[in-house]
Amino acid sequence: EQSWSSDIVPSNAAKIKVIGVGGSGGNAINRMIDSEVSGVEFWAVNTDAQALTQSKASKRLQVGQKLTRGLGAGGNPAIGQKAAEESRDEIAQALDGADLVFITAGLGGGTGTGGAPIVAEIAKEVGALTIGVVTRPFTFEGRRRISQADEGIAALQTRVDTLIVIPNNKLLSVINEQTPVQEAFRYADDVLRQGVQGISDIITIPGLVNVDFADVRAVMADAGSALLGIGIGSGKSRAREAALTAISSPLLESSIEGARGVIFNITGGTDLTLHEVNAAAETIYEVVDPNANIIFGAVIDERMQGEVKITVIATGFTGESKSTVPQSGREVPLSRPITSIPS
Repeated sequence: EQSWSSDIVPSNAAKIKVIGVGGSGGNAINRMIDSEVSGVEFWAVNTDAQALTQSKASKRLQVGQKLTRGLGAGGNPAIGQKAAEESRDEIAQALDGADLVFITAGLGGGTGTGGAPIVAEIAKEVGALTIGVVTRPFTFEGRRRISQADEGIAALQTRVDTLIVIPNNKLLSVINEQTPVQEAFRYADDVLRQGVQGISDIITIPGLVNVDFADVRAVMADAGSALLGIGIGSGKSRAREAALTAISSPLLESSIEGARGVIFNITGGTDLTLHEVNAAAETIYEVVDPNANIIFGAVIDERMQGEVKITVIATGFTGESKSTVPQSGREVPLSRPITSIPS
């Protein structure tokens, strides 16, 4: 008689690490910890010793101690980069054994902008699937921060498998006009959290529809630029409503039409039905490339009674962009989608 029990390996064997680089990245992982994101290891990486003491992450790494003496990078990406390079060995130790590394940062300042590309480089060296989830500054933060952020995006783009850029300016259309500045930044940090959690939850939480790490790797490896959309729905047709909101999200800098790779996460309470999951999936199938590789996971979160939330991450674009640059007539090979995000 054969016994199978000894052969069962826990399917959730993928080791996921989320690295918050700099102030905004650190805030984003604090928010994930507050949201009780499970199954991932958090690391706060910063030049600023004081900021690290505020971190809720159990694992913290101060980079560039000799260079900045714990004082931060003073908004200078060159210092952020040198600091990360000084601490290369410690970063490699922190990332060791990871299958999937998320690097989250707010770009435009010193540590996140200069340090995140170095962390990404090391993550790829240790063999991890590497996903960057970063914000581009609000216009009111000034030209210098915006141009530094654009340089940071360009540096990250060549070092990650997939880069999700969240344009903070687009948040202005969903933030109430009376919202204080601090609250707007908190909102931006929370969108970073949702971008990471939308992917990590479908791997780590056994759901109605299970997704494993290999599925995610199939869509995200060498995918170039990605777009993130988030939607929430309630009431009778909440799943379809959430899906429509996600695919027309103001965070999307261009349309997801024609995406060749899509990961979508539908999260609902214990009242979430398979029919609703199907309705959401159909809404998304209607707009993406008919041959797209679509991976979706359904997650039950008891705190979500009455509501459905959908996170869509789309990669591999060949379609028309909403930007002013005419994209038609550009042949884009399947293996390497457009690598610059229209701004």
